[in-house]
Amino acid sequence: MNVVGRSLLAVTNRSTVRKLFAESSTGRRLSLRFVAGETLDEAAAATRELNAAGVQVSLDHLGEHVVDTYAAAQARDDYLQCLDRVHADRLDANISVKLTQLGLGLDDDLAVASLRALAARAAEGGATVTVDMEESELVEKTVSAFEVVQAEYGNLGIAVQSYLYRTAADLDRIVVRGGHVRLCKGAYAEPAAVAHQDPDRVDAAFDALTRRLMAAPGVAPAIATHDTDRIELAKLLSEGRSEPWEFQMLYGVRTNLQRSLIEDGFPLRVYVPYGTAWYPYLTRRMAERPANLAFFLRAAVGR
Repeated sequence: MNVVGRSLLAVTNRSTVRKLFAESSTGRRLSLRFVAGETLDEAAAATRELNAAGVQVSLDHLGEHVVDTYAAAQARDDYLQCLDRVHADRLDANISVKLTQLGLGLDDDLAVASLRALAARAAEGGATVTVDMEESELVEKTVSAFEVVQAEYGNLGIAVQSYLYRTAADLDRIVVRGGHVRLCKGAYAEPAAVAHQDPDRVDAAFDALTRRLMAAPGVAPAIATHDTDRIELAKLLSEGRSEPWEFQMLYGVRTNLQRSLIEDGFPLRVYVPYGTAWYPYLTRRMAERPANLAFFLRAAVGR
């Protein structure tokens, strides 16, 4: 994340700014550009629409860093309900989950047990579960939880972030487990001690990891980017790949590009978030692309 993005994230985390977004009709209208809605019904409707257009989906019931085990158990149950809905409605979708929403950092054993429960339920319906990556201090626990549950069920994927120095080494552990690997640039404000700060270096790391994943057997690369140069590299590398892979993009972001990829025959999965805890997600989207803030400001003045 560049300096502008880090500064914007700091501003949006202030209580007065949070109140403006979270409690105003303008903030909620902005959220609906990037979030499918607050309910599972709304998320399912968005998924059906995307599926009809030839797009696969990863459903994310928004939330992270729960403060008690009751909330962690509730998040697990919400995801179990989501998986049941995917199966009952025959949606072409998997789920993405943050382990801190399942209790990681609060009760690590509970988080792993909940991930195991999600993997088991997903397996019943032929679905998969993607483990989202969070802040750098949680990477080791996240990769370890993935290793344990993937060894048991084999239907997990995991996200990795190109801006972290450690990611190339993490892939040594991940690719031997199989499953799918979502490669993204990274959306958290990280210090220079653990992450690239220069966007060119982040891009270079992303390209190197893309080359490695697209050449790796036994895993399904998910190249998660809206960056045209990164996309063109993945297209080029796909010409020599016979095993599954896909692009991944965010709901509401560069929709024209999404349609173009589908029209050109490339596999695409859209990350569809839903739920009431949309503010942290929204602010990270603005920090990644500060031009999104202009959308909010225009809406705020009725333009």
